[in-house]
Amino acid sequence: VPTGKVKWYDSEKGFGFLSQEDGEDVYVRSSALPEGVEGLKTGQKVEFGVASGRRGPQALSLKLIDPPPSLTKTRREATPTEHKHSPDELHGMVEDMITLLESTVQPELRKGRYPDRKVARRVSEVVKAVAQELDA
Repeated sequence: VPTGKVKWYDSEKGFGFLSQEDGEDVYVRSSALPEGVEGLKTGQKVEFGVASGRRGPQALSLKLIDPPPSLTKTRREATPTEHKHSPDELHGMVEDMITLLESTVQPELRKGRYPDRKVARRVSEVVKAVAQELDA
């Protein structure tokens, strides 16, 4: 059974990505979460069943190994501007943003058109989150 950590998870949208210890990132949606679990926190250790999806590996089921990391410690160590994410978490967010831009926005722009509204909205939310964290 593969193990890894939560790269990021958006409870409102019901999906996120896991970092495998050996391999590529794995897409996870809310339906794969254990009963009673409504979201995941960045850095949380998990065990998961995985299958190949159209766009890469996808978690079929998920089991929490460790409790979520405490953000209190991270916030205490942060600069007075109160960063919400550690440098490692922000690094993962930037990697995800680049992947998202390369896989969804660039192909459409190369074809001479803008991405559809749904994709554009999702991408803009990720870019805004990274920008806000860098600006903090």
